[in-house]
Order: sequence, then C-alpha cells, then structure tokens
Amino acid sequence: MVWTYVVNELRGIKVVDRSNREMVIDLMQSIVETVTYGDRHDPLIFEYFMEYQVMAEFVRVLRIGKNSRIEATLLQYLSIMIQNIDSEQATYYCFSNDYINNIIAHPYKFDGGDLAPYYISFLRAVSSKINRDTLCLLVKVDGDNVISFPLYSEALKFARHGEKMIQTAVRALSLNVYNVSDDMVFQFLTSPPLSNYFSDLVQSLKEQCIRLDTIVHANNEKSPQGRIKELQLDADKVVDDLYYLKDIISVGELQLSRCVMENLLKLLVLPALLSLLQLEEKSDSSFSAVTSLYIVSRLLQVVGGRSLINFVAGVILYPYLASSKEDAAQGNNCNGTSGSDSFSRYISKLEAVVYADFDSEGTKNINGENSLGCLVGCESCDSPSAKRNGILGYVFSDNPTLLLSSLYLLLILAENEDCDDFLSRMIKSIVLPQEKIVDVLLKVLANPQVTVLTFQQTGWFLEKWLRCQGMKLGNDSSMLFNTSYEQSRERLQKEFDGPWFDYIPDTLRNEWESCKKDLEEPVNRKDPLFTLELHINQQKDDSCAATSSVSWQKMVDAVKAFVLHLQLKALIWKQDRPDKLVLAVETLSTSESWKSRSSDHSSANFGAEVALGSAFSCRIAFSNAGIRDIYVIPVSKGKSGKLLLMEKHPFRTQKGVVIAIAPLPGLSQPKIEKEHPTWLHLQIREFDPRFDSSKTKSHHLKRSNHVTDGRWTLGFPNAEACKAAQLMILEETSRQRSFVEQQLALMLRDNALVD
Repeated sequence: MVWTYVVNELRGIKVVDRSNREMVIDLMQSIVETVTYGDRHDPLIFEYFMEYQVMAEFVRVLRIGKNSRIEATLLQYLSIMIQNIDSEQATYYCFSNDYINNIIAHPYKFDGGDLAPYYISFLRAVSSKINRDTLCLLVKVDGDNVISFPLYSEALKFARHGEKMIQTAVRALSLNVYNVSDDMVFQFLTSPPLSNYFSDLVQSLKEQCIRLDTIVHANNEKSPQGRIKELQLDADKVVDDLYYLKDIISVGELQLSRCVMENLLKLLVLPALLSLLQLEEKSDSSFSAVTSLYIVSRLLQVVGGRSLINFVAGVILYPYLASSKEDAAQGNNCNGTSGSDSFSRYISKLEAVVYADFDSEGTKNINGENSLGCLVGCESCDSPSAKRNGILGYVFSDNPTLLLSSLYLLLILAENEDCDDFLSRMIKSIVLPQEKIVDVLLKVLANPQVTVLTFQQTGWFLEKWLRCQGMKLGNDSSMLFNTSYEQSRERLQKEFDGPWFDYIPDTLRNEWESCKKDLEEPVNRKDPLFTLELHINQQKDDSCAATSSVSWQKMVDAVKAFVLHLQLKALIWKQDRPDKLVLAVETLSTSESWKSRSSDHSSANFGAEVALGSAFSCRIAFSNAGIRDIYVIPVSKGKSGKLLLMEKHPFRTQKGVVIAIAPLPGLSQPKIEKEHPTWLHLQIREFDPRFDSSKTKSHHLKRSNHVTDGRWTLGFPNAEACKAAQLMILEETSRQRSFVEQQLALMLRDNALVD
C-alpha cells in the first residue's frame, strides 16, 4: 500500500542532511495531503495515521532535522493539516500525548530568519481548534492548579514582534484561548508572570499615547499636514489596541475583565485624568491636556462600559461634587463620599465601585499599596486651584482646541446610557450651562483667525447644543452669529477676484452635502482625533508659496466656512436643509461677444481646427520648440472661459490649430512689461483639482504637494495690439465672473435663507 510505504520511508530517516532534505519534505507533504483527504473521505486512512504514530514521527523528524527549512516546512504542513481536519477524533489524536506541546516547545532559532511566521501560524491554527473539551490536552495541571500552558505562553513572546501580521495572529490566538478557558485556566492566565502581558499591553498603549502627544506638540520643520498624516497613522495603532482590549473584556470572564480594567485604570485612565485635573506635574511620562482629553474620549468611545464611564465621570466631577456639599441638603454625595474625604479616598471608593462589577469582592485590595487611591498620593482635589482648573477651566478656555476637546468629552458622558443618572444630570445642569456654552461657541465662529477645521468642529458642537436644547438665540447671541455670518460671506465674495472663481458653484454643491453630513454626525460616531488635528492646524504653515494649489485651498476653505454658516442659519431660523444645494438655473443669457464669435470655439480642444476670426497675432517662445508665430483669443461662455493659443493652419488660411489652452480665471492679472510694452505676461493655472465627490477633502490633505504655476510671455507686433489683447482678456474674464456672480446672487444676499 502506498500509504504504508511513505510512512515507512519517513521512519527509515535517521539523519536529515543536505542529501535527503528535499526527500523528507516530499514525504511529509504526501502524508499531510493523504491524512487531510482521509479525514473527510476515508476513515481508514486516519486509523493508519494513528496506528503508525505519524505525529510522533513528525516530532522525531523535527528533533533530528536541525535545519530551519525542515522546521518551517513541517510547521507549514501541520498548520494546513490541523486547519483542514474536521473530525473530533482526528483533533483529539493530534492534541494528545503532548505531540503539540513538544512541537511548540522545540528549541527553534528565530534570529534573523523567516521561521517566526510559520511558527505563529501553527500556533494560531492549533488555537482555532481548541474548545473546552480539548483545552485540557494542552495544559499541564498539578492538583487543582494549571502550571503550564505552552501554546499561550510561547505565543506571548511574540506579542510585540515587529511584523504586524505576527502581532495580529498572537491577538487572535489569545482571544481563541480566552473564549474557551475555564476558571482554573483563567486563574493561571491572570496570575504572574502571565498576567504581566496585560500590564505590558497597557504600558505599550500608554507609550503610543505619549508619542501622539510628542507629535502634537512637535516644534520641527515638518509641515502641519505632514504631522497630521503621521498622527493619523499612530492614532490607528492606538485604536487597534483599544479594540483588542474591548474584545478581551467582551469575553465576559470576571477575572480576566478585572485584570484588564485594573491595568487600564492604573496605567492609562487615572494618569490622563490627573493631568486634566492638574494634580500631577508634567513629565516625560505624562500627557498634555489636549492629548489627555483625546485619550479619555477614545477610551470611553471604544472600550466604554458602565464602570469605566462612571469612574471617569466621577473623577471629572469631583471638584464640583465637593464644592456643592455646602449647598446640598444631604450629608453625603455620590457614592457615599463626604466633603471631608481626601481625593485619594474618593478615588479608592470609585475603584471599589468599578471592581464590584467584576466580582463579589469588589473591595478586595482596594486599600492596599497598589490601590488607585495610594497612587494618587496625598494631594487633595479640594484646593481652590483644583476647583478653578477643573473641566470648566477647559470649557471656557481661550484656546478653541481645549474648549472643543473638553466639550466633546462631556457630551460623551452626558449622552451615554451607562452614565449614572445623577452624574449625567449634573453634567447637563451644573457643568454645562447651555447659554454660556452657546456664547463661547459663537465667539469662536466670529474669530476670523481660527482655521476652517476649527469652524467646522465648532459648528458641529453648536448644532448639537441647539438641537438638544431646542434653544432660540438671544439678542447678544444673534449679533455674534450675524457678525460671524457676515465675515464668512465677505470672505467668499473676495474669492470672485481669485484664480478659482469658476469652481465656486461646483464646490458649493459638493460642500453642501459634505457639511450637512458632518453636522448631523452622531456623538458616538465622531472620531475624537479631530481634537489633536485642531491643535496642529492652529500652527501656520509658512512653507506654502503663493501658487494656484494654495489659492485653490483658500477658495475651498472660504466655501466651507460660508456653507457652514448658511446651514447653521437655517437651523437657527427653524428651516429645513435640503440634501442638495440648487443654485440659480444655468439659463442666464450668454454674452454677445460669444455669439459674435464662431461657435467652434466652445468645444475647442488641443489639436482642434477653429476660425481665427478676431484672434491677435503674436509670438511665443517655448522651451522645447523655440519661438513660434501664433494667434491668441480669449473666449467665455457661461461659467466657462479659456484662452486659446493657435497656429495658422498650413492649408486653410482662415483656420487655426489649437496648440495650448489656459483657463481665463487662472491668468491672474495679465501684465504688460514697462520696459517692453509689446510683451504681455500671463500666469497659467497648472494645478488640477481633479474635481470629484471627494475633491475638497483630498486636496486639503495634499497641500504640501504644490504644483509650480506656468508662465507665458506673448510678444505682439506693437504696443497697441498688446494693450488690446490685455483688455480683451480682462473683458472675457469679467463676463465669466459676472455669470458666476449671478448664479450665487440669491445665496449671497443679506437676508438669504435656504429655500
């Protein structure tokens, strides 16, 4: 029988060297393929597999192979076999007699080779097949205690491996283990030294957050947009870790959840909160206020849970809980904390409430040396400084970033269903006096120095406050908003003199839909990373030259600001906002100058033949083609306008061939050189915005990639012809601009509201 022949061949191998290495690999491949087939189609084959103790032979070959190629191949074939076997009997056999544990514990040499991915893939394949019945085959027990679990402990050695794929595999393996473990195994996993995995995980997360803080406050030559891109990449890693922690807690095992929560509170949550309350001196291992607000907001958004939500709310509100004791009719406030309690004692009581969710002994070790209360130290939060610098110190800060970041954290707490009713009411009624908040937000909108990103985020908050409270603006607030609205309108009107006025209508339509979507984004779906991006965007990018790409972004920003104000105006005046913006119909009368010219100009493209008509004769020098005699003519129709450069057709004297086209709005102001009055200088708009559904956002992220604008110098026969060409270019540009202004006239009027 072929099967027995192959197995006997493998048994006959006593030494693996260069001469027989490939044969050994072929034998193992043949056996694995046959076993996988037999498991599904021929039970007799797998009986032979067990009878001949083939797993033992694999272990023996591994020991005598002493070569990474043999090791990698064997691990690969075993991974395939384990993943593809379906029968319970086959799984039990593979996991029995310590075969798997011996393969796991083999002294592999991972340094500098590619063996690690094969090893981790094998461990992950094994973990995918374990259940509560087969788990016992992979652990070693002494009495009622687990003393060894090689699959898990060896996998953890790769938890911080440099390759993302290996890290992901380790995390998937660990979750597979957590989902099938019993109390005895969990006791082993949550006790030292294996429990260090959770503290190392959170410590690594803290280090990543410190790196975020470093990027936010970096004072280097990198542009703000470059730093934001770097920030986004690092923030993605932080969020990945948070979701992994959430997955662990979601397993629902109390010992495991408590172990994770203890490390989260001790190493990350409390340090961030102490930084906010300014009870901890800034050090290399702590965070700035804006980063602390981001960390806590992201934690609540991703990990969440009743215990964590109420712990954060309790700490943030402590200064106000303590100060309200004098006015309270009852002797005790939240969680039984009296005004005479020190802050550390208060923290310990909050900690007990958190752990009570995880076991029946919630107060166990709460007063020990590792309790959060002891970590806080003896400094009290009852000091006037702490009360003055509480969360309201950020809400009413002159720094828009701190204002919006702190408001976002409070919104998360106030709108979360898991937040205690008392704490939620306190946030809404005491910590967030609505009228003051609206005025603060309106002052930010009315500040012409803030960035468009700050405008957008401020508008989002204003939208939430006005909708939640059903408020109408008072006289002072209305004046603030009107001032801000007028500034945004004037800013947009200035763009009609810029090089991108022809794109304003399409940008308005695009930004209308985008702004509406952003304003209506729910609190729980909003990424708090905007808080860190705001801080970076406050720093001006002086590296931007005056190019058409920069002018494009300036126009887009002006449109964004105006659209935001227009949509907020509709909300304030209780009007519906349509999903799409409809401008004035594009049936406005076309200019007579266009009608007087040949209609073939309207569709003229590069290489097209068009009538020369009233085109001006001139000369131009090309870098790669020398000086050429050409004709130039500006034409406009509706919101479209272009300058055509043509060469006379070699056979048709009244026709020209288009050799170059430039948009009229991008010509800036055509200038006649004083020393050479027959020379006309034109600046050419080279930047291509690739105007599509995502254009405005995408180009906001690519401002560092500036395109150098082109320049044309046209030489005319005399000064009169040069002046006439300049005037015709200006006239056609003016007609094009007038058409666009007519399209937007209703929207830009003083009493404009959305119809």
